[in-house]
Amino acid sequence: MLHKPSLHKLVRRIPKGKVATYGQLAKLIGLPRHARHVGNALANTPENVIIPWHRVVNAQGRISLRRANWQSGSDDLQRILLESEGVIFDGSGRIRLGDYQWIPTGRAKAAQPQAPSPVAPHLVYRPILPGQR
Repeated sequence: MLHKPSLHKLVRRIPKGKVATYGQLAKLIGLPRHARHVGNALANTPENVIIPWHRVVNAQGRISLRRANWQSGSDDLQRILLESEGVIFDGSGRIRLGDYQWIPTGRAKAAQPQAPSPVAPHLVYRPILPGQR
């Protein structure tokens, strides 16, 4: 289940001049392959919740059209906001994710426990050398 306050908190971490994808956010909140859920949650964010929604783009680095703008074929506000933060679009309206995608830092992953050795130490073959019996 998507926890919207966690999503909102995560979106607030995206710095100016960077973008994140819907799928990236889904994975970061523990719902890999649920990009559409993230998009729907962001689209239904109440107006009193202030988040930098414009910093979230699709996996191709493009702006996903909002329902209200499907007929017009454009969503200029998001592009204007991103460009005001220094994000550059190419001629086809795409953002180079390699240049502008946000890579979260600041939270180190917990150390993963080491897998036990496939062979227990007492079962390791050690040849008996002459004179060791």
